[in-house]
Amino acid sequence: MSVQRRLLPNISALAALEAVARLGSFTAAAQELDLTQGA
Repeated sequence: MSVQRRLLPNISALAALEAVARLGSFTAAAQELDLTQGA
């Protein structure tokens, strides 16, 4: 029987997703997280 591993996103990706959802903008989320928008 093959056991399928569930891969979880890293904490940085989850923080970025949360910031985008809360702020409603990739640009605002990037500024809050001190990242470039493309990062």
